[in-house]
Amino acid sequence: MTATTFDSKSVTDTDGWFIRYCERGRISDSVIRGGISALLWQKLRAEHVDDDVARIDALNAFVEELNRAPLIADAQTTSRELHDMPASFFEAYLGPRMKQSCCYFPQGEDTLAHAEDAMLELYGERAELVDGQRILDIGCGWGAQSLWLAEHYRQSQVVGLTNSARQREFIEQRAAARGITNLKIVIGDVATYEFAAGDAGFDRVLSIENFEHMKNYRALLAKISHWMSDDGKLFVHLFAHRLIAYHFTAQDGNDWMSRHFFGGGTMPSADLLLRFQDHLRVEKQWWLDGTHYQRTANHWLASLDAAHEQVMPILRETFGEDDAPIVFQRWRMFYMAVAGLFGYRHGREWGVAHYLFDKRSASGAQA
Repeated sequence: MTATTFDSKSVTDTDGWFIRYCERGRISDSVIRGGISALLWQKLRAEHVDDDVARIDALNAFVEELNRAPLIADAQTTSRELHDMPASFFEAYLGPRMKQSCCYFPQGEDTLAHAEDAMLELYGERAELVDGQRILDIGCGWGAQSLWLAEHYRQSQVVGLTNSARQREFIEQRAAARGITNLKIVIGDVATYEFAAGDAGFDRVLSIENFEHMKNYRALLAKISHWMSDDGKLFVHLFAHRLIAYHFTAQDGNDWMSRHFFGGGTMPSADLLLRFQDHLRVEKQWWLDGTHYQRTANHWLASLDAAHEQVMPILRETFGEDDAPIVFQRWRMFYMAVAGLFGYRHGREWGVAHYLFDKRSASGAQA
């Protein structure tokens, strides 16, 4: 059964049998990809993507719900597949910069290494970075952006914020090996962390695929605004749907992504952040179609498969002999799901949005 002939009715998995078979490698990749496509078709119908009245009513209600929510949902969970993974697992197959977010393929067939750099360079251009600025990287992950910023803006002070001691150690080791001295990594959760008065005042704040883990964007943007200098700017990269916004919640057997990789997360719509301009205002906005993320995820999947012999000992040590093959397959399925989501309808439904927020214009509007 191929993706073009997959029966969407057969995807419903109330007892979990289909997912279990997938996780044990007993279902072919082509059938899994077909099932993902069918579920996406169902999702768009359920979210009224073609009914403007129902969709806008739903978005208005979604905004009100976010306004009442905590900054990060109580249901936000990190599975063992994410929390317990050592850096060596990702080093085995991610690009050389270990960028764990969408890359940019301006030529379509670029290598992953080139696509990593291309996206980082695009951030620098769109965030209007200049050497000598104080720059904050929120949710810096394995340091792809923080290290790149410190390398390319040697007179800048770069601060990376992560909630992982393991990530801080990894980044600091890479920085030391490269002779980087203008980078500081601090451990903290964006929801609770507070910079001391003398440590704030950033000229630029960048957030790459971090807002999707948040809920109360009004409170989040207010908090970030206090970390910025008076003429500072915020650059945000997030994945989004062109029209609809929704939560990732694990309600039944079909919510595999929420259970294992993104519980409590948010899928914003491209215009969602425009609803929260009390403290910062959107100066510019851009859109990248989903094919860039589709290519990124397919590169990761191919590299993971090629690194099978290298990563399996890591997974056995972390998860045990019995669970290691299942975890490996879950990561394969995750990348297939990402590629299927962003490649759906040739990348015209889900994609990546960039925003540049200007604190000065917000202050002027409120004066």
